[in-house]
Amino acid sequence: MAKLIKREETNLLWSDEEGDLRKKQGKGKQALDINPSEIDLKIQLEKNKRGGKIVSVIMPLPFNPKYFQKLTKELKKLCGTGGSYKESSIEIQGDHRDKLKLHLENLGFKVKL
Repeated sequence: MAKLIKREETNLLWSDEEGDLRKKQGKGKQALDINPSEIDLKIQLEKNKRGGKIVSVIMPLPFNPKYFQKLTKELKKLCGTGGSYKESSIEIQGDHRDKLKLHLENLGFKVKL
């Protein structure tokens, strides 16, 4: 005998007010203007909880996701590896401290290893 499967109802959102209510509400943080000469960054290697793999971590970062996502993409392309942008750090796979330091200093950041 065939079994009937119920379709899940879609969650519709409707309002007679202007604007889209489905947009994420901001966390109250505003993106800060980035002036590289005023930002001190640290580059360190991490290995813990990564399955023995080494990761170059750039931290601490001020809150400006668009700028640092773009920077992460540049750094991954420069090093030819993967990586990711977290809220307060950029992680690049492998030991690329020297390349990262040189590139960030060319952009105007103050960098410490």
